Order: sequence, then structure tokens, then C-alpha cells
Amino acid sequence: MAKPSKRYGESAAQLEPGKEYPISEAIEKLLQMPGTSFNETVEVAARLNVDPRHADQVVRGTVVLPHGLGKSVKVLVIARGPKATEAEEAGADTVGAEEIVEQITGGWFDFDVCITTPDMMGVVGKLGKVLGPRGLMPNPKSGTVTMDITKAVNEAKAGKIEFRVDKAGIVHAPLGKKSFSAETILDNFSAFYRSIIQAKPAAAKGTYVRSLILSTTMSPGVRIDRSSAQALML
Repeated sequence: MAKPSKRYGESAAQLEPGKEYPISEAIEKLLQMPGTSFNETVEVAARLNVDPRHADQVVRGTVVLPHGLGKSVKVLVIARGPKATEAEEAGADTVGAEEIVEQITGGWFDFDVCITTPDMMGVVGKLGKVLGPRGLMPNPKSGTVTMDITKAVNEAKAGKIEFRVDKAGIVHAPLGKKSFSAETILDNFSAFYRSIIQAKPAAAKGTYVRSLILSTTMSPGVRIDRSSAQALML
């Protein structure tokens, strides 16, 4: 097993073992940790009291983070005619139809979000095996299969993220960059937390959110006091 770096050890030393910090303090702790040579992504992991093996306990949804993700999002729109024109006017980075599908089949993936119209799903559906594993397959539930192309493009550019519980019952999501202010990260966290609460399945029993961990790409996790997160809902 690889030995933790000196920087990681210094970061971990700032935390009390097992302690849960109020959300604002957790963010401050994270931002005070030694940095790296790149602008790390701030991430949250929420362990939920659900069993994803049952369809009625799957947690998924989308949220537009109020301050975005701190990076430029490349949007691809697969559409024809007026909807293709609408996509171009909305600021999509790439717009096309069958020819784009062929490029993707050939290994082109220079985009972060793929949006399409319902009438194109017969063509786009063929890409399921290549886009699905990458989390890029358009889906009506995430708002990426829609006739409102302008709204979809604007939301993607603004920092809309999709979340889904994994096999271990954990939802992972990015909240921005370490260069963000504490207030900005708190706003993005609040929007994410509200969304997973709203996505609570009716079949979920007992304590829904079992734990919350905040971290950056290269840092140890900071445990969040769940009551402080819940207070954001008030």
C-alpha cells in the first residue's frame, strides 16, 4: 500500500479523528489544507440509507449549482433543422446529426454534455454502449433529451450536474474548485443537499442521510455534522 504524502499527512493532522464538523467549519478546514500544483475539485459524498438493488430505492436527479463548477463545459447537441439552429444560437459548442453520431462511434468524445431531441433518439440510441459507461448518454430524466434546447444548453453551461446513487448507497458530486470562496462552496453544497433530500424515495426508511464527507481531489475527507446540513433546508 502506498505511503500517504507529507502534504496529505499535514492535512489529516488538522482534523480530529472521527469528529463531525458544522458545514461552514468543514469548508474552512478543507480550504486551509495544503494545496497542490493544480486547482483541485471540491467533492461531496453522501452515504444514504437506501438499497440501490431495489428500483424503488434508487436515488438520482439533477441540480444546477448556483456558482457552476469553475470550468468551461463543452456541450454537444445532436439535432436537425430548427432545433440545430436553436442549439447554435444558445451557444452549444458542437451541433450535428448523423455525422456526429458516426464521429462518436469512431472514438470522438470532445464534449462534456450531450443533448438531443426526442426525434433523434432512434439514431442516438445506438451510442448507448459507448456513451453510457462515460455518463454521457442523453436521458429524459436528466433533461438532456428535450425539445427545449435553449434551456438545456444554458443549464449545462451554468453548471448543471447529474447525480445517482452507486451500488454502495453513496452519491458523489463535484461542488466546484478549491479556488472558490467558502461562501460559494456553501451555496453549491446547499443546492446539492436540497436536491438529494427532494429525491428521497418513498421506500427509504429510517435516517435517510447517514453521513456526509467533503474533500478535494487530493485531500483527506472532512466529516460534516448532518444537523448543520439539515439546517440549510430551513
